[in-house]
Amino acid sequence: MTSRPPFTQQWQEAAERNNSALCVGLDPEPSRFPAPWTNDPLRLFDFCAAIVDATVDLVCAYKPQIAYFAALGAESQLEQLIAHIRKSAPGVPVILDAKRGDIGATAEQYAREAFVRFNADALTLSPYMGFDSVEPYLHYPERGLFMLCRTSNPGGADLQTLPIASATAGASAHLGFELLFERVARLATLDWNRHGQNGLVAGATNPADIERIRAVAPEAPLLIPGIGAQGGDLAATVRAARGNFLINASRSVLYASNGRDFVDAARREARRLRDAINQEAHAATLTHPAS
Repeated sequence: MTSRPPFTQQWQEAAERNNSALCVGLDPEPSRFPAPWTNDPLRLFDFCAAIVDATVDLVCAYKPQIAYFAALGAESQLEQLIAHIRKSAPGVPVILDAKRGDIGATAEQYAREAFVRFNADALTLSPYMGFDSVEPYLHYPERGLFMLCRTSNPGGADLQTLPIASATAGASAHLGFELLFERVARLATLDWNRHGQNGLVAGATNPADIERIRAVAPEAPLLIPGIGAQGGDLAATVRAARGNFLINASRSVLYASNGRDFVDAARREARRLRDAINQEAHAATLTHPAS
């Protein structure tokens, strides 16, 4: 495991250096690669590395999704890709998107996989088995942890918005209940946040719920998927997420073109998104200046 600055420091410095809150997700699907790489699983690294090289000055983080590599037996290409990011985009952190959620010795091995084998700077986790499923990752205090809170998928509402008896202040606490994702936000960023490393995943498809999260966790880093291919409202999301956030885009950048110009198209789309995020953040600041 190579020693590097803490995730939070790397992310904030990259955000300032590149004037960016954009995180590019690396979810390589060979069927969508341009010719002559189409349907070639040996080109995962080549495709993702080309995207990285085209966007190094436009992002604050990269987020490779482990399943796209593991399903093809291509973990070695993921290791190669992370090493390439270190070289091509020094100082830009890597968030490994794995959504781990087991407990005990198994969780210890998942933590070792993420932070030792792949040497990621941060990891996505599912906290819905409780603190037991989070505690092993806290043994790596310099690595970031983003816990699923209010996800962007439609089925997230099946459980995450269930009302439960209120334990503390929150958007609905005065009514005697809080929503499950509000409880997760409080636990993850207060009770469980022993080293100040914990953030939350909050989908752009639910900006009103991001506002609820902010009422519970006003300073927590938010990793926000759902902009781009999933159709989240960028302006509403930025207004709700005020403060520390990373907005992730994957397919809209990776597959901006399936032709020979895919690298240039990816760069154009990443620049467009970065600038749009900045524009909305500036507008939100003018409308709701910090007190």
